[in-house]
Amino acid sequence: MPTNRRILLNEIPQGNLSEEHFAHDEVEIESPIDGQVLVKTLILSQDAANRAWMQGATYRSALSSGQVMSSGGIGQVVESRDDRFKKGQLVAGDLGWQEYAVLPGKQIAAVVDHPGPISHGLSLLGVAGLTAYHGLINVPGIHAGETLLVSAAGGSVGSLVGQIGRIKGARVIGVAGGAEKCQWVIDELGFDACLDYKDTSAPLRDQLKESAPAGIDVYFDNTGGDILQAALFAMKMKGRVSCCGAVSMYDGKPKPGPFGVPGLLVTKRLRMEGFIVSDYRHFDQDAIHDLSMWARQGELKVVEDIIDGLENAPRGLIGLLAGENRGKRMIRVAEPD
Repeated sequence: MPTNRRILLNEIPQGNLSEEHFAHDEVEIESPIDGQVLVKTLILSQDAANRAWMQGATYRSALSSGQVMSSGGIGQVVESRDDRFKKGQLVAGDLGWQEYAVLPGKQIAAVVDHPGPISHGLSLLGVAGLTAYHGLINVPGIHAGETLLVSAAGGSVGSLVGQIGRIKGARVIGVAGGAEKCQWVIDELGFDACLDYKDTSAPLRDQLKESAPAGIDVYFDNTGGDILQAALFAMKMKGRVSCCGAVSMYDGKPKPGPFGVPGLLVTKRLRMEGFIVSDYRHFDQDAIHDLSMWARQGELKVVEDIIDGLENAPRGLIGLLAGENRGKRMIRVAEPD
């Protein structure tokens, strides 16, 4: 049997994440005991939250130095000591940055049957699609004629949130880094406008006044920090903010802010609500139905950014944190048997 290549979190970063914070090793593949399943990793999800886990406990326990870098993924069952899973079956779970994982059966789930590629189990019908759907539909809600603002608009979640808003009849404004990426968000994803937060000639607050003079009804926040600060001042009375992530605060030393909270919340009667995708697990079938239908009908584009090779996982995550990805970034580790 082949050995298991792994990537470990060698050191908890105190500043920006770099490849030096990871180590590579190769060990014998473990055999599962009763209740466990041996899984061959096929494709791994890369998410800004991977960096947040290094800072401390969040909705899950913190990562520690010396452990296999944690990451959700899709794999194929090699050997099962759990009657719920059979050899060759596709499953999803926290496989980590490694070629093989032995996990308790209760910590994995069968992948939903769908006609698309395996990668859709992490993008359209996985954590990205479900987060986008629940975070817009079930947290603030969105209605035809409203104005929706989405940060990290070219990313895995933001790219879907904006398209869902458009499908629902909202006017959609994105925020992304760089003129080229902003134009791509408009041309490829169908956003009505996209604001460049890197444009030093026009502060984002001024760009928002020009693009949405009447204000924003719903803001989907993937970034926190300065973009959230600007968005709060642009909200309409009784506006709603869906707090999904804070990628601007994860890598390096976070800036203080935003300021004006709770003052702005009081004077504008704003509602800000944080969520994680599992809060709405009971509505997952609604999400899967709608997302599948919209993609099948051509209303929703699934944008995937797949890098080949487990060894490239550190570089992929570092690039994601810098905003270089378009759509859902993943690492392809192996092909199914």
